[in-house]
Amino acid sequence: MKQYWLMKSEPDEFSIDALCKVGREPWSGVRNYQARNYMMKDMKVGDGILFYHSNCAVPGVAGLAEVSSQAYPDPTQFLRQSDYFDAASQPGQPRWWLVDVGFKRKFKRLVALDELRRQADALGDFALLRRGNRLSVMPVAAAQYKHILTLE
Repeated sequence: MKQYWLMKSEPDEFSIDALCKVGREPWSGVRNYQARNYMMKDMKVGDGILFYHSNCAVPGVAGLAEVSSQAYPDPTQFLRQSDYFDAASQPGQPRWWLVDVGFKRKFKRLVALDELRRQADALGDFALLRRGNRLSVMPVAAAQYKHILTLE
């Protein structure tokens, strides 16, 4: 059964426009165990993704992507020069996993976080709107995903 996700990226680092240009990108650098577990254990090829711009002037959902690969070890954990290097992770027992993300489409307009907050009743228990939630990868219910599509 198809599942849905929200994946956050800082647009100065990697935006929906950057994903559009490359078409497909490994979602590397995730260093949170719960987010890693979603990618490693729960995501399947073809799952839908809300691509979210975070840590910017106006955060919000910028477009759609999809899971384009099964999970595999994040190579950045083994690269000493990488910001995401993890000395405790070994190639035979990788600690960090990722999936490839494929571009689907850019929204006509950004669906801003403030607008999503105003939709709280319609969105129900939406993980993005929970206090203290800072996960970069989170599940989205099918009804929430469909409702957000109506907002663009």
